[in-house]
Amino acid sequence: MSKKNEEPDISLEEAFDQIETVIEQLEEEDITLEESFRAYQEGMKLISYCNGKIDKVEKQVLKINEDGELDEF
Repeated sequence: MSKKNEEPDISLEEAFDQIETVIEQLEEEDITLEESFRAYQEGMKLISYCNGKIDKVEKQVLKINEDGELDEF
């Protein structure tokens, strides 16, 4: 996720793993203010990416209507 406004080419699971790594970095006692701010920004980008992926999947989920046919919600 090095370039701004560019989606990472990773799976949702990989993004969750990277978020966990960011959290671990932020919990370190010797992290500097600059490092914590950078990690926070990276974490927020990852969370935004995950939210977008989840929203996209939710829109593709199908439901059965009254006529027994499948509709997207």
